[in-house]
Amino acid sequence: MKPTIADLRRDYTRDGLLEDQTPEQPMSLFARWFEQAVETETTEPNAMMLATVDADGQPHLRTLLLKGFDERGLVFFSNYDSAKGRQLAGNPRAAMNFWWHDLERQVRIEGRVERVSAEESDAYYFSRPLGSRLGAWASPQSQVIAGRSVIEQRLQEVERQYADSEPPRPPHWGGYRLLPELVEFWQGRPSRLHDRLNYRLVEGRWLRERLAP
Repeated sequence: MKPTIADLRRDYTRDGLLEDQTPEQPMSLFARWFEQAVETETTEPNAMMLATVDADGQPHLRTLLLKGFDERGLVFFSNYDSAKGRQLAGNPRAAMNFWWHDLERQVRIEGRVERVSAEESDAYYFSRPLGSRLGAWASPQSQVIAGRSVIEQRLQEVERQYADSEPPRPPHWGGYRLLPELVEFWQGRPSRLHDRLNYRLVEGRWLRERLAP
């Protein structure tokens, strides 16, 4: 008999998360957890879910790759004219979720989003492989197209255009930084009594709270 959804149950026993093990600033703990994820996870530990909201209040969710973080916030890149770009232009707030399966950990982050500087966008763009740089020119991200051949034809045109020169960064492509206002660290524990430590930014200072699982 094939297993059902109800049969897919796992008890989390790997680790715990106590207040005396955590720093005052959430990004310090995030850096520690991210480093451990890089060492442990087998597939793209920088993968995350990004949620945005459109003008009608409809949430939208997709998987992206984190491309940098520091005490200021977390950075990702996209086409400014994409669906997420338009949604962020209308409502510059978003939520991220990281799930690190092997470590039995999850991190939720909410806050305001702003574009990174042109210099930061340039630096990342020119670090990308040539194919990815050309792809940023070729794809009208999120727009309806007639078929795969449309993208292939556009890529060929861009390749010819920049056959003898480096493609510049497209003006419609660049980075965003999510400025955290809430960061929740979730560590799986037995019997579904998970550890949840929540950091909230209150009047410029981080307040740490334990949440019931």
